[in-house]
Amino acid sequence: MDLETYRQRRELQNSNASKTRHLCVKCVQPEFSCYCPHITPFDPKIKFVILIHPIEVKRRIATGRMSHLCLKNSELIVGQDYSENKQVNDLIKDPRFQPLVLYPGPHSTNLSEISLAERTHFVKKKPLVFVIDGTWATARRTMHRSQNLKKIPKISFASAAESQFRVRKQPGKNCYSTIEAIHHTIELLGPASGFETLGREHDSLLYVFNKMVERQLEFVRAAYDNPNSNSYRRPRNRIA
Repeated sequence: MDLETYRQRRELQNSNASKTRHLCVKCVQPEFSCYCPHITPFDPKIKFVILIHPIEVKRRIATGRMSHLCLKNSELIVGQDYSENKQVNDLIKDPRFQPLVLYPGPHSTNLSEISLAERTHFVKKKPLVFVIDGTWATARRTMHRSQNLKKIPKISFASAAESQFRVRKQPGKNCYSTIEAIHHTIELLGPASGFETLGREHDSLLYVFNKMVERQLEFVRAAYDNPNSNSYRRPRNRIA
């Protein structure tokens, strides 16, 4: 094989080789599905600390990361057992905050069942709300392992409608994604913390979430409409 033929074959191989996707450094999405232009950060007057499971970190559509990018002064901490996590323990001990865990259960205060006056009385200082971002199974394990979180009062709410997370199967019709749960928490706890919900600023959470969902659904439809040998997975039922 002469040198010129070798070069031509190399150029052909390189042109046919799969290209590495460039990921956005903020949302960790490929450039064609980056949702950063739709983000409008705001201060909910509540400090949210999102405890994200290592599995969720690897997911491109993790809404815990999306929530963190939307919420000013929020924090995103990776882990499974936070018992000895210095960052978490320092926040719990910080006298400026009233630590709470967004987690349903028999010992949780259901914010949907108490009045605004009762919620205002419930808030003594600026709320520090820990939100566990993961599957229900990993969230249960995180709560079981994290002795420091067990000691913190829990809050929850009654689901008002079904989740709009149509690109990921939810375990139940009343289960929400992390970003939807945070939005609902702000809706209930925000007015008691000094956040004006009438301005609907917190709806920006749902806006960017829905933009991401619609973009993912476009990919699903394209997989059906343009099937090819490079598609490694296709959903069983077409999404309208």
